[in-house]
This record gives sequence, C-alpha cells and structure tokens, in this order.
Amino acid sequence: RKKPGLKMSEKRWPGQTDETFPEVFNLKAMPAQPKVLKPGQLSEKDIRQFFTEGYLVVDSFFDKAELDACREAINEQVDDLANMLYRGGKIKNLYKDKGLFERLSFLEKEFPGTNIILHKLGKLPQAFKDVWSNDRLLNMVEQIVGPDITGHPVWNLRTKTPQNQATTVPWHQDSAYLDNRSYEVLQLTAWVPLLDATRANGCMEVAARGHLPGKVATHTCCWGDTWYTELAEDEMVKTLGVDMKKDIVLCPVPYGGMLLINNMIPHRSLNNVSNDIRWSLDLRWQRSDKNVGFHGMKEGVVMRKKDDPNYKMDWDTFDGIDRHKEQARCNQEPLSEDAFETTIQGPWMKKWEMTHQNRHTAKLPEGDVVLPTWHKN
Repeated sequence: RKKPGLKMSEKRWPGQTDETFPEVFNLKAMPAQPKVLKPGQLSEKDIRQFFTEGYLVVDSFFDKAELDACREAINEQVDDLANMLYRGGKIKNLYKDKGLFERLSFLEKEFPGTNIILHKLGKLPQAFKDVWSNDRLLNMVEQIVGPDITGHPVWNLRTKTPQNQATTVPWHQDSAYLDNRSYEVLQLTAWVPLLDATRANGCMEVAARGHLPGKVATHTCCWGDTWYTELAEDEMVKTLGVDMKKDIVLCPVPYGGMLLINNMIPHRSLNNVSNDIRWSLDLRWQRSDKNVGFHGMKEGVVMRKKDDPNYKMDWDTFDGIDRHKEQARCNQEPLSEDAFETTIQGPWMKKWEMTHQNRHTAKLPEGDVVLPTWHKN
C-alpha cells in the first residue's frame, strides 16, 4: 500500500532490499582449500580470484569428446525442432544440408522465434547431464560451495543466433531472476561455450568486483523485445561501486574452457556479429542446505553428499518437472498448448518495475506488481 507523501518514483518493488550479504560472496566465503588436489581441482590462486574478482576464466578444462557429445545432442534437438516446424506448416525447408552453427539461423529466418522455442523446450539430454555432473567438474565446484552440492534448477542452452536481440542479454545479476532468498546464497555458474567464444560471436563481459557489496541492485523489465531484466549502468555505479571504465572485463573462452561467475556479479553477453551460432551451456550449483530461490517452482538435483560417497543422483525426479510450464502456472495463466509459442513469461517480471512493454509482457496477467505466493510451505 502506498504511504502518504510517497512519490511513485520511490515505490519499493518486490526485488528491492536493503539487506546485504558480502560475507557470502567475498573471500571470507572461500572454503578451506585441499592440500592435495583431486582431478579437475584448480589452484588456490584461481579460487581466490573467483572470490575476490567475482569471475574466473578457465581456458582449458573439458575433454573435447565431452563437449562434442553436447554438440551432437544439440544437432538432434535442432533436427527434431525442424521436423516439428515442418509438420506444423511453419517452414518449407528442413535445411538438412546446414551444419550445427548455421541451421537454426536458417530456421529462424523462415519462422522468427524458432530459437526461443528451442530455448523453451528445456530438454536435458544425457550429454548435458554427463558434463554437469562430471566428477572432475564437481571436484572443482567443491572448492567453491563445499562438499554437499546441488545442481540448480535453472540451467540453459543458449541459442545465440547472429544479430538477434532475443539472444543478446543486457547487464544483470542472476539473482534478479530468482526470489529474494537467493540473495543470501552463493550460486556458482559455469558458462560453457560450444565453440571458441569471442567478442565477434558474443562472448561475455563481467563487471569485476561488482559482487563485493553482496547486494542485488535495482533492475527493470523488460529489455527491448525480450523477457530479460536490465541493470542500468548508472545503477551499477551507484549501488555496486562499479567503475564502468576500469572494471569491465571481456571474457573470451576457448572451446574446452569455461567462465565461472557467481549470482551477484553483473554480466552481459555481447551481440553476435559473426556468421555462426554461438551455442553455450549455463550450468549452476550451490550448497545443498540452502534454498535454490526459484519461486518454489522446482528444486535442484543433489549431485554430491559429503557423508555418502556412493550417492546416486535422482535425475528422474528432476526431469519430471518442466520449469517453463511451472512459470506459466505461477503467473496464474492458462498453460499454452501452442507448440509454436515464441513468448516467455516468468515471475521475475513481477519483481521489478515494468519500464518497457512488449509481446512477452503483454501475456502477463493484469494487476499490481505483487509477487504471488509461489513459495512452497
């Protein structure tokens, strides 16, 4: 309820908070590092950089065969999608002669929004699971979140087709998309490109040390013709102390490497001005005793237990919940049965001031910007 004398510009949005949790994200949060490194573990110097700078580029980590399997899984998904579009009368050509790094672009030209459909499908093939739960990778994750590890429910296949606003993500902090409980939990993301990621094809930029206040700055929604939240540069300066001239770091990553970030570091992806699709995976983890902060829609998948070295992951339960359908349900909207729907809605749209309307926001229910009770009891 608006207080007497309160200007609209001073309205508090559900995502805003005065609480800060710097000790969750800075060097004080770094677990004790092993004296003898397990396979895949990084040097203490590297881990310290992650906590002090908020990011770390690891140029070489994955076996190329692991990532090649992910490429093949994407090929299969694109082929399935092309056949679905063809059967639905949306395209006239399957473009079977085009390769992994161009076929989706041709489909997109014939049926705009095809990349969004693929993003929304949210299919987690075995090759992705194998990378996400790789023992070497979990050994490294252990150095950052500790020995009890949960895979976060928000994982993504990024379908970054050339010159496409829908796949160019503006400045943001990841917790801006999650509920406010995520503000006090360190969530680790590995951004894994499936080709050499460069400035030209839209690699990532980070605002070094922008995580140190341990605070989510004020975002707005939605950017351009997308479903993305946006963190304005002046807000990054004012609230997070970012120096836009000195702190912005370009993060090219070779195929086989990864970029590690946390959920408080401001980051963005650049426009893809190359001719190739820049495919990438977002994989996330956190400690298992903390809430994943995903609006009560889906829990994570426990990947490692300190007290149970023989623990087996329960992928069946994790796979059984479609988060995109849950987002629609939590927005109190009827589920769309249209397989060719190219808009995305989610609860983050109601966390922040709606400063720009578009075809995505047009499908949100009307009413005051108040988050419904998504949280499970």
